[in-house]
Amino acid sequence: MILEAVVTALADEQAALTHMLEGRPDADWQRPSRCAGWTVADVMLHLAQTNEMAIASVDDRFPEYLDEVGRRVAAAGQSGTGLNVDDTAAVFVAAERDRPLDDLKVRWHRSVDNFLDRLKGADLHRRVTWVAGQLSLRTLVATRLAETWIHAGDVAYGLGVDVASTDRLQYIARLAWRTLPYAFARAGRELSGPVAFELRAPDGDRWDFASGEPVTTTIRGGATELCLVAARRLDAKQTSLAGDGPDADAVLEVVRTYA
Repeated sequence: MILEAVVTALADEQAALTHMLEGRPDADWQRPSRCAGWTVADVMLHLAQTNEMAIASVDDRFPEYLDEVGRRVAAAGQSGTGLNVDDTAAVFVAAERDRPLDDLKVRWHRSVDNFLDRLKGADLHRRVTWVAGQLSLRTLVATRLAETWIHAGDVAYGLGVDVASTDRLQYIARLAWRTLPYAFARAGRELSGPVAFELRAPDGDRWDFASGEPVTTTIRGGATELCLVAARRLDAKQTSLAGDGPDADAVLEVVRTYA
């Protein structure tokens, strides 16, 4: 079966992360990652947990999944009530980080395989429930790709590994562009008008994202830098990114690829 390109990109990104960790001693999993307070193992636990969340979304049992997680968190003596997304993720990890490392490795592989299995032949236009509300399955896949890429960088940092940028970033950059209205709304701000991205791809090619409407703000620069800024892993002021238009500064401040 031929998978849609964004699904293939997700599978390739997950495989690259798996390869990065293959054959490494258990001690490497306990190294500090780029995520403050999290080890490499914590990052991988978080990715397995969110893969499982995505599976529940595809299976139309997202609320039931959250109830199950809430019970596990409560049983571990944690509380996720009233927290934002980032703090809730930290609580979920804290509730399960004491489990055996071998179990985590199996859980990661199973979560990857089970999610990808559900995407074979799936209607990527179907609406599903996610953290930020209803979205298309295609957007959920792009979101999983973005999060996997972000955390692969966190793991690589902990392992002292350099990771080259690939054309898979095109889907992540497009996600950042398409979800700008959500990012602005989440920040309690309003867009003045349509935004365009004119980005330099890792291979030197150019990626343009625009709606076809008259543009009021344009952001230009490296795609990798844009994706890192959207991932909250790099300050836009430390990049070559620049823009013109009334929302240029605000776009670089609020752009994001996660809920």
